[in-house]
Amino acid sequence: MDSVNLTDNFLIAMPALEDPYFSNSLVYVCEHNENGALGIIVNRPIDMNLAGLLEKIDIKLEAEALADLPVYFGGPVQLDRGFVLHRPVGKWQSTLAVNGDVGLTSSRDVLASVGSAGLPSEIIVTLGYAGWSAGQLEDEIAQNSWLTVAAKPSILFDLPPEERLPAAMQKLGISFSQLSDVAGHA
Repeated sequence: MDSVNLTDNFLIAMPALEDPYFSNSLVYVCEHNENGALGIIVNRPIDMNLAGLLEKIDIKLEAEALADLPVYFGGPVQLDRGFVLHRPVGKWQSTLAVNGDVGLTSSRDVLASVGSAGLPSEIIVTLGYAGWSAGQLEDEIAQNSWLTVAAKPSILFDLPPEERLPAAMQKLGISFSQLSDVAGHA
């Protein structure tokens, strides 16, 4: 499991994963290497929209079409900090390029651009992120806490949040009702 790189994959929380932060979650892994992993929960909108968030941080929203976009609970780490998962990658002050198409930006300039020009238009805005120390994610996968599947940008950016987890599971050919909350080990 040491050589597996899960960057640009989805993590699907197994039913036995009772951690309230991750129960029934779909996590998009933005970075996974020998130092650990960083991901964003992409199916947990919170009670805030983009207009409300931008107002709190004094960014004017001129792109009215994006006002009602939900803000998401991205994970339990740095809940006071915003992260923008977006397509295309673009050139922002602090961007982690997940692949050639998708980036994760934590700098204010991307939100200023979204507010003024509506670009990038394909975005998921979160407060917080999910993080794992070196080897921690691999251990959780070995304990049957997560299923993994290659991510698809269409699941991230084209589907409403409640359809993302079922769509990712469909890539595996299963539904959530088929999963057991009891782990088996051969």
